[in-house]
Amino acid sequence: MRYRHDAKTPDGTRIYAIGDMHGRLDLLQKLEALIEADAGGSGAANLIAVYLGDYIDRGPDSRALIDWIMHNPLAGFEPIYLKGNHEDWMLRFLAGSEVVTSWFANGGVETLESYGLEAHGFPTPDEAREWRRQLSAKLPADHLAFFQGLQISHECGDYLFVHAGLRPGVALDDQEEHDYLWIRHDFLDSDADYGMIVVHGHSIHPEPDIRPNRIGIDTGAWRTGHLTALVLEDNGGRFLQT
Repeated sequence: MRYRHDAKTPDGTRIYAIGDMHGRLDLLQKLEALIEADAGGSGAANLIAVYLGDYIDRGPDSRALIDWIMHNPLAGFEPIYLKGNHEDWMLRFLAGSEVVTSWFANGGVETLESYGLEAHGFPTPDEAREWRRQLSAKLPADHLAFFQGLQISHECGDYLFVHAGLRPGVALDDQEEHDYLWIRHDFLDSDADYGMIVVHGHSIHPEPDIRPNRIGIDTGAWRTGHLTALVLEDNGGRFLQT
C-alpha cells in the first residue's frame, strides 16, 4: 500500500517507524530484515528507525527482545526508541506504585516470566510486593537504563512520532506525558490539526490507519503475527509488514 501526503520528510531522509512489538522478537527480527533489504541501495543520506514503544508484555520474549534491540541495532540507521504505556506500567510498578497491578492482567506476567520469575495469575498485595522485589533483583542494570532512557516523542520533518497520540485542542508545548503514552478515543476520534502528521501505535487496527492528521500502525502483532513498519520519504509513504 502506498499513499501521498502533504507532509514531507527532510531532504535525503528515509524514516522507518515500527509499531508495537509486545515481546514478539521473532516478528521484529523478520521486520528488521525486510527493512535492511528495503533500505539497501536507497541512496538516502539519513536512515532513521523509530520504534514506537510497547516492546514488552503479552508475547513470550520480552527480555530477549530488549537484549536484541540494545545489542543489534540496524546498521547505518539512527535509532529512536520511544516509550510505550506498557513500559510506563513496568517502571511505575518498580517504583512502588500499588495502582498498576492491572499490568499483570495485560501482559505483565509474561514479562516477569521472561525475566525468570515464577509469576502467574493476579497477585495478592503481598505477592505483588514479592514480585517487585524479585524483578528489581533480576532486571539487568542496562535494561533498566534502557527503559528509563526512552523518549516520549520524536519530530522529523512534518511528522511527530509518539506512542499513543496527543490531546486535541492542546498546544504541542503543553501536551502531557500521560496522553503521549495512554490517550485513545479522544485522539482517535478527532480530526484536529496538530500542525504535523502524528505517527502512532497503541490502538490496534487490522490495517494501517491513515487519516488526514495521523497514521496508526499498531496491527496487533502479538496476536495477529503482523508487525508493521511505515516507510516515509519525501511526501510519500508505504508499509512493510511481517
